[in-house]
Amino acid sequence: MATKEATARIKINRLLDEAGWRFFDNESGRANIVLEPNVKLKTSDIDALGEDFEKAKNGFIDFLLLDRDGKPLIVLEAKSEEKNPLTAKEQARKYARSQNARFVILSNGNIHYLWDLQQGNPSVISKFPGPDEIKNHYSFEPDAGRLAAEAVGLDFIVLTQMPGYANEAAWKSEAERPAFVEKNKLRFLRAYQKRAVERVQEQVGKGATRFVFEMATGTGKTLTSAAVIKLFLKTRNAKRVLFLVDRLELEVQADKAFKELLRNDFTSVIYKEQRDDWRKADIVVTTVQSLLFNDKYRRFFAPTDFDLVISDEAHRSIGGNARAVFEYFVGYKLGLTATPKDYLKQSKNRTSPRDPREAERRMMLDTYRTFGCESGEPTFRYSLVDGVRDGFLINPYVVDARTGVTTQLLSDEGFIVDTIDENGDETQEAFAGRDFEKRFFAEATNQAFCQTLLKHGLRDPVSGEFGKTIAFAVSQNHAAKITQILNELADQLWPGRYKSDFAMQVTSHVADAQRMTVNFANNNLGGHSKFMPDYRTSRTRVCVTVGMMTTGYDCPDLLNLALMRPIFSPSDFVQMKGRGTRQHDYADEMFDPARKAAIGTIKKTVFRLFDFFANCEYFEEKFQYDEELALPTPAAMPLPTGGELRGTTGTANTYEFLEPDQVVYHVEQQIGPEGMRVDRELFQKFEQIARSDTKLKQLVEQRNWDAASRRVIEEIFDKPDEYFNLERLRNAAGVDRRITIRELIEKAFGYIPKFKSKAELINDEFQKFLLDQKPEEADRIAQMRYFFEAYIRDAKVRALIDAGHLGDLNVNPTFTTRDLKEVPAAWRKRIPEYIKDYVSLNPFL
Repeated sequence: MATKEATARIKINRLLDEAGWRFFDNESGRANIVLEPNVKLKTSDIDALGEDFEKAKNGFIDFLLLDRDGKPLIVLEAKSEEKNPLTAKEQARKYARSQNARFVILSNGNIHYLWDLQQGNPSVISKFPGPDEIKNHYSFEPDAGRLAAEAVGLDFIVLTQMPGYANEAAWKSEAERPAFVEKNKLRFLRAYQKRAVERVQEQVGKGATRFVFEMATGTGKTLTSAAVIKLFLKTRNAKRVLFLVDRLELEVQADKAFKELLRNDFTSVIYKEQRDDWRKADIVVTTVQSLLFNDKYRRFFAPTDFDLVISDEAHRSIGGNARAVFEYFVGYKLGLTATPKDYLKQSKNRTSPRDPREAERRMMLDTYRTFGCESGEPTFRYSLVDGVRDGFLINPYVVDARTGVTTQLLSDEGFIVDTIDENGDETQEAFAGRDFEKRFFAEATNQAFCQTLLKHGLRDPVSGEFGKTIAFAVSQNHAAKITQILNELADQLWPGRYKSDFAMQVTSHVADAQRMTVNFANNNLGGHSKFMPDYRTSRTRVCVTVGMMTTGYDCPDLLNLALMRPIFSPSDFVQMKGRGTRQHDYADEMFDPARKAAIGTIKKTVFRLFDFFANCEYFEEKFQYDEELALPTPAAMPLPTGGELRGTTGTANTYEFLEPDQVVYHVEQQIGPEGMRVDRELFQKFEQIARSDTKLKQLVEQRNWDAASRRVIEEIFDKPDEYFNLERLRNAAGVDRRITIRELIEKAFGYIPKFKSKAELINDEFQKFLLDQKPEEADRIAQMRYFFEAYIRDAKVRALIDAGHLGDLNVNPTFTTRDLKEVPAAWRKRIPEYIKDYVSLNPFL
């Protein structure tokens, strides 16, 4: 266990140094830190301050942080660790105004607040802004009154797309107007989207800085976001906007939309494509995973870089400790979600605190709390019911089709297992992938699913072929099975027509899966269908996926959705169901103008939702099913015992090479602290081999980390010439924790300078904790930090805390009952809950 926290002065000095502030003149420039009243420091002055500022008058010190001209930029109020830095707030405001400094930092070494005296309240920060960063922010002068008074009409976006549209002859002619709008792709706000923007204006006028839009899938959250972005940029209440998504395809989709809607006034870039020039853009789009991995958001960005941060699909893009990315930046925050507040209610049947559904509910409530909506009431709501009533969305026609076997999983507790999501990140699923398949998926069950789908699925209203469909499977292996069965059945129903193109597996293990999702939406997956000439629709009719094609995926001509898996997450259920709610005119896909005119309008009026696990019943207790199908119940399968199950889960067994070898050389040598040369060179050799692999290099340049990791496993690891594996490379690199293959790759290709130690990772996690939770007991942060670290590092401490055996801590050498009592009572429970929900313990085991 590491030693307890260092004192406030040491920490604050380090934070100042890391941010580029200087106590003394050096080669980097003149000193830019002075003491009140404008006295440059000497070495003896720092020593005289004492370790915790307790020797200073009133228990705090005023530091002035200066610009290049020696003018005050920031007042830093440094308190002792035992003091809440917010107690010096008014003193700091008074002194800052006397020095004509706009910004204040309040810190006790453990928790820090940045306060813009011209805007809002002090915000928790995890690092100090540097001289250049804060100087650039001085030119930013927000005016909430100006934003609240800005006129927002239905043509708010159109006035950016084509400022003079109202003077065009085609617009003035009512007969020509629809064609004019379609030709120029003009996007008028709908009335409810305009109301959403106006609600933000009203709330800003009341002093609010956080908002959440609860808008059903398909109601135009991106267009509404574009209007909000224009509002903030035009009124100069934001100089730059960050748009966070949780999927690579959504990154491209959002950037494309902002360019189409706002390019005449504002520039949009994808961060990974403009790593060196993103500061020139008005809108920066990125996945939250990109900024979170290896702490990029803290290493490459200042807290003041973005004045408006929008989280698309907020339950996912700021779920878990990804919320720290969102909270890192000071300024306005907007969250977008499609999950109704009704799903926040607690089921009376949930008794286990580790129930995955209860964890989901807790995280959803955290998300609403993040946006200042603790009651569950969003800033603006437009539900699926509203969209259907107004004619913008379509309700599903639910097909409840469950077997006797599948209902066995519908227990109150479900199954929990740590897995890897589509982005290669660790997540906790609510069912066990391979265990689940072995216990519940006989061949007959899969056949029943696929036969039911093909028999009762809707057909394309123009061509008559099977309607476009997404099927959600349990796992990668299950997706492969379902795809195979669907293709076999299609070959029986339509001999020689599809040749194994009827269904395609679209998961992260499939090469170019992201491109496949785009092609399916563009009606070109597997080529074009030959059912009807001059009609554009995809040859592939069914995409079988696991976690892709959910959040924000836009494919409006879908006619069938099949839930071939249990779902315990409300947000996942809403997203999957939402893939089918968009409207579509199938006549738009007809090439021949004459035939298009002849068939007229063919609107999508319904889609079918095949539910094989009673998901709808769980999430909508009084749901009235339109149709119920009694599937054949597969023959009973004996369930294995616990011991048998452990032997059949597919968990990789450790392989040991036990064949003896002949000893031909013997020598004994004491290895010095520098380590063995072979260890030092092993990692260098791995890096050389990795960088020389052309395919791997290409995957890294594409940021396809999942495929790159598989490439390393399949082509570089465990080869006889150089027996590379994770453990040997970890030892060679001198890392005191587990490392991932992605970290190896990023280090080899220069994306990270070094592997972080356990202590550094714990510190990163604690900073995320502070940004997210913002504990009011700022004077007890050091004690909370010590508990946080002990719970992560020490398995014995963790076990005793979880079991409630607190008395046994008395004989524990690293963290005692006395240490626990120093932690505020509420946080003795909340810290372990936070770590269980948001911190992966894998690197520390």
